[in-house]
Amino acid sequence: MPIAANEWSLTADTPFEAEMPHLWGDWGCSSEIGRLRAVLLHRPGPEIERIEEPAAVLFAERMNPERARQQHDAMADVYRAHGVDVHYIEHMPLNKPNGMFVRDLVAMTPEGAIVARPGTTIRRGEERYAAEALARLGVPILRTIAGTGTFEGADMLMANRDLAFVSLSRRTNAEGARQVKAELERMGVGEIVTVQVPWSEAHLDGMMAVLDRKLAIVYTVQVPYVVVEAFRRHGFRILEVTSEAEVRYGVALNFVALEPGKIVIPYGNNASTVRMMQEAGIEVIQVEIDELMKGAGAIHCMTAFLKRDEL
Repeated sequence: MPIAANEWSLTADTPFEAEMPHLWGDWGCSSEIGRLRAVLLHRPGPEIERIEEPAAVLFAERMNPERARQQHDAMADVYRAHGVDVHYIEHMPLNKPNGMFVRDLVAMTPEGAIVARPGTTIRRGEERYAAEALARLGVPILRTIAGTGTFEGADMLMANRDLAFVSLSRRTNAEGARQVKAELERMGVGEIVTVQVPWSEAHLDGMMAVLDRKLAIVYTVQVPYVVVEAFRRHGFRILEVTSEAEVRYGVALNFVALEPGKIVIPYGNNASTVRMMQEAGIEVIQVEIDELMKGAGAIHCMTAFLKRDEL
């Protein structure tokens, strides 16, 4: 039976991002520093318990599971205390001990999530459980990295809608980076800079980060000139970290911004970097995560952003 014209209507040309809060939920991130509203975590479960050879699963040392969980809970409580909704990946197989490092599994954009495809075989498959959590929450999944592409979320950094970085690294290959850049270009991100990550670093976030609206921080020994040039071209002031000990062992750049100018950073051997940040007007909250860091990751690695306010 034919449907009368007045019984249906043509789809309006409304941008997806404008419809998302009503049809999907209030998700999306267009920067690394907009006020943080929601995150995705995975509380380490039994998968971290019977590790015989830490290096074989990309860990630096064996963890004390209970202490690791206590520290993870304390980190989540910091988020909650600052008005952040904390969501969890509830399932992770016993053979996936790195599942707590959720940042590698999800890259959030203004329109929804890009689900990663890890570049190491030990981690391949973790993304399925991240995708399950995103679907349960109603977060739009724009793309799952496919074909021959590999990509991990820590290899994408959105400074703002005008400037983003996507890297080539041990974990992200050229095809994976191409797929990510295609999504950002479609959304109208002004400039997308391709960055070559040194062999000694796993990801882009090991050598650069954003602290405030026009303030970035870089590890001068490793960050390429194209990064500094791009930041300066977009009006950013740059803090320069020179301490290898603080970057490598204190993971001084592995922090999460709660809002512009306010960050959560690992407590420990980062005294000179913390002082430099504070002198630049940044409020620094330090959280003890030394047990979790035995997995060769820190706060930024463990946190996938789901919602940040616009700058």
